[in-house]
Amino acid sequence: MVLVERRIGLLFAFFLALICLAGLRSLQLGTLKGGMLAKAATSQQVTQDVVPARRGTITDRHGVELAASQAADDVSATPYLVKDPAKAARQIAPLLGVDPATLLQKLARRDTGFVYLGRRVPGETADAIRKLNIAGIEFAPGQRRTYPRDYLASQVLGGINMEGKGSSGLEYELDSRLHGTDGERRIVRDGVGDDVQVKDLKRAAPGARVELSLDAHIQEKVEDVLKGVGRTYRPKAATAIVTDPTTGEILSLANWPAVNANDPGAAPAAALMNKAVGITYEPGSTFKAITVAGALEDHKVTPDTSFNLPPQIVVADRTIKNAEARGWATMTTRQILAVSDNVGAITIGGLLGKQRFDYYVRKFGFGKRTGTDLPGEERGIVPALDKYSGSSMGNLPIGQGEAVTPMQIAQFYGAIANGGILRTPHVVRRIDGTLQTQPVGRRIMSASTAASLRMMLKGVLAPGGTASEVGIPGYTLAGKTGTANKINPATGEYSQSAYVASFVGFAPADNPRLLISIMVDEPQGGIYGGQVAAPAFGKIAGFALQYQKIPPK
Repeated sequence: MVLVERRIGLLFAFFLALICLAGLRSLQLGTLKGGMLAKAATSQQVTQDVVPARRGTITDRHGVELAASQAADDVSATPYLVKDPAKAARQIAPLLGVDPATLLQKLARRDTGFVYLGRRVPGETADAIRKLNIAGIEFAPGQRRTYPRDYLASQVLGGINMEGKGSSGLEYELDSRLHGTDGERRIVRDGVGDDVQVKDLKRAAPGARVELSLDAHIQEKVEDVLKGVGRTYRPKAATAIVTDPTTGEILSLANWPAVNANDPGAAPAAALMNKAVGITYEPGSTFKAITVAGALEDHKVTPDTSFNLPPQIVVADRTIKNAEARGWATMTTRQILAVSDNVGAITIGGLLGKQRFDYYVRKFGFGKRTGTDLPGEERGIVPALDKYSGSSMGNLPIGQGEAVTPMQIAQFYGAIANGGILRTPHVVRRIDGTLQTQPVGRRIMSASTAASLRMMLKGVLAPGGTASEVGIPGYTLAGKTGTANKINPATGEYSQSAYVASFVGFAPADNPRLLISIMVDEPQGGIYGGQVAAPAFGKIAGFALQYQKIPPK
């Protein structure tokens, strides 16, 4: 009996001790650590997520979508919560289009509590993964940027990075307008991780809708023409710009090699550059119009001023000839432009003088950025007047020794086309329906000088001109060819095998509605602007004139 009472007493003492321990533990958790534990529970069960704003759409001038956003999720995993990593990998891998073994390596990790399985996963794919109901797999709402026309204007549009921010092109330049304002969402989960309450604390505001001045149909044609140039002449690169010279609107801007905007990583890094603003080159004979324009403005010449020209000309220590040898010749100013005579252009430059030549080069917009709304614009290179050598006026008037961008050339010839007003080329037309205000153009030459140049530049495409084989029935065209040696970086001298071929022109010649500029870098199997670039001008102009229903003139 005594033994039984003793055992009962021991059991009572044991349970009393347990009750006391439980009480102390309860006191510890409820009072001493209550705040900390409550905070931990809240952090595990209540989250506040960013809701990405829908990125704004980019369209052409007619509403054709060039860049758009779709619902997408970042799919991640907490590896230690995935009970059967091998099975999960087998189920998820086909949906993500990845190797199951690679996915299993991520899911089997125990050195981290977070791994990405897929970024910017399309909404329908993410939904299919959700339906698998695999513990430890999580989804963060986001967007996937897509380019419905793939290659079309890809270097103009640019792209975004994995954080959803613009990284190049207009996506970068207009990021603050396209991005919108992100929202905030509060999510309460139960003990097994299921959502029991979702509340939007701040609604996301979508980004702006951007309408470009580009015309998708003209852009498609220009890219097709450049593709043909690439196939025929295998150049290092090529670029083409089509503008409305009366407004400065860019109707098309294309680069070759082409880049698929949905897969930019598949293209060489150099192909991603928008060469219309990002490359500088010595313009060659397209610069002769600058020399003649300055001489016309200063009344040093008229279109009919006659010159008795020698076969070659000596300037300081340099002897300059023409591309094709000739004897003594009598030529007018208009003939000098039509056949692109080096000796004649240098003679006209000599009449103008180096001070006035430098003045006009800068007045006409060279040596500084055009101010276009495209990012990455270079300013070109114009030597300072005090850096001129004795022979500078032997090479600068014919487009050697200075560097320009394709956009600068297009801007200057646009002024010839529109009557003498230098207008800033631009590609952003409307934002959220509001027409964008553009800088006021400035007069850089008289209307009479511009008219004289338009008349003289017709001769380039007339019989005997350097682009005489280019024509469009019913239309009168005007323009200028350019062929320039490139500097050999190894020797610092002009290369005898690497050239830039170019052409810039407008149509119709007497009332220009289109300005088209083409630059081809290091063509193979042909070097002359009249041979390589001028035919491309003809193809683009022939299409665009008909497409825009511009009447023959």
